Amino acid sequence: MSLSARMIVVLTVVGLVSGSLLAVVGLLTKDRIEMNRQQEIQTAISQVIPSTKTSQKIYEDDSLTVYESRNESKNAVGYAVYTSGTGFQDIITLMYGTDPSLSNIKDLTILEQKETPGLGAKITDQEAFLRYWKNRNCEQPLSLRKPAVDSPENLDPSEVNTITGATISSEKVLDIVNASLERLKAIKEQGKLSSEEKNAS
Repeated sequence: MSLSARMIVVLTVVGLVSGSLLAVVGLLTKDRIEMNRQQEIQTAISQVIPSTKTSQKIYEDDSLTVYESRNESKNAVGYAVYTSGTGFQDIITLMYGTDPSLSNIKDLTILEQKETPGLGAKITDQEAFLRYWKNRNCEQPLSLRKPAVDSPENLDPSEVNTITGATISSEKVLDIVNASLERLKAIKEQGKLSSEEKNAS
């Protein structure tokens, strides 16, 4: 066998072995990755709706996933909405909680983002951005306050604060939330947010 033929055989074997190992590792870690993702989601649900004792996925499509939250008395206390959209740099994935009437956003958290470090990445910062999302009136589309204020008390009920120097990232989060809220309200009007129907099916 010539040298070139031996090299081809060796490279083929190495490629096959490497591919097989990667496939095995992928299978072994798939369940753990999914378990970690579900744990992250449950933590986020408790964060955006603090009174949550239990939660149940009641709706899912390509654009969002909705969880119904219930308190210790098993009363529905709101919806946790998992959704994503295009940011300034890449996809932003977030979760926010609403009351059952979809008229108030309780809180918001950012789960994944690749915005500019020190600027757009401040969308994950509690002091710089997230605290301004607590208890926002969302009966109408939310708007962005520009220039930024230094306290949530200085915002109108349906306003959220911009990040100084990172207006685009702030706007992208706002766009994602407003678009998903519009979709969520339409879904509710269609009667598709019923946990009773989900259990029956």
